[in-house]
Amino acid sequence: MNTVNSVAELRAAVARARGEGKCIGFVPTMGNLHSGHAALVTKAAQRADFVVASIFVNPLQFGAGEDLDKYPRTLAADQQTLVQAGCDLLFAPTVEEMYPDGMAVQTRVSVPQLSEGLCGASRPGHFEGVATVVSKLFNMVQPDLAVFGEKDFQQLAVIRAMVRDLNLPIQIIGEPTVRADDGLALSSRNGYLSPEQRAAAPHLYRVLSAMGEAISRGQRDFAALIADGQAQLEAAGFRKDYLEVRHAVTLRPAQADDRELVVIAAAYMGNTRLIDNLYLHLQAPAA
Repeated sequence: MNTVNSVAELRAAVARARGEGKCIGFVPTMGNLHSGHAALVTKAAQRADFVVASIFVNPLQFGAGEDLDKYPRTLAADQQTLVQAGCDLLFAPTVEEMYPDGMAVQTRVSVPQLSEGLCGASRPGHFEGVATVVSKLFNMVQPDLAVFGEKDFQQLAVIRAMVRDLNLPIQIIGEPTVRADDGLALSSRNGYLSPEQRAAAPHLYRVLSAMGEAISRGQRDFAALIADGQAQLEAAGFRKDYLEVRHAVTLRPAQADDRELVVIAAAYMGNTRLIDNLYLHLQAPAA
């Protein structure tokens, strides 16, 4: 695996691979990689002939008071993870390489509606930052396909909409959430949890799973399910950001006759904000 730091080097390497007739796969990351990220790279390697990953902690998607400065930078370990997962090229640019004229004058990409509410409500400007940096990376790499984790469900919906609306010739592939044995979704932020908090954190997915089971059995009083789920999260030591049942495509509040749903949540364990979701595809009632 080669590592490059400039857009010119990146484009030259990708051009060589494309000149050899190779399909280009891409996995954008912020580093501090775990086995969930490795699964994205492995999926890209299964679908493409030449896999590019990026590591860039994007200031544009961090709000005031968020953890930009303390976000772990673990390049050497990340390179080993990427090699083992099947990555061919790592693009690890500086902020100056990504935003040479500064972020204040950077053209922004905004995806309306899907960026609003949920994480968009508690992290204003976050998805504009995500859409902007991903669109830049897509134009730099020009991949045939890109792989994103389904744990960041709203982010994946935003990126799919951006690709569709801007007519980008890129296949977006969602990879199922990778979990620890106790059900906790793998996340770079899990490292912030104390041992006691880490022991309690799997309750988040247990609550989502219980809500999903109730919905699958026919429960459609979503407000009651949410209220009960909130109480369970608080009892487990969480401070709720949001807990919702939404249409899985539009992310609008779920209706009783919806067949594609997502139970989606963000909650704080101490100062650490965890997100998770559970996708449901319900069978239509028998005629």
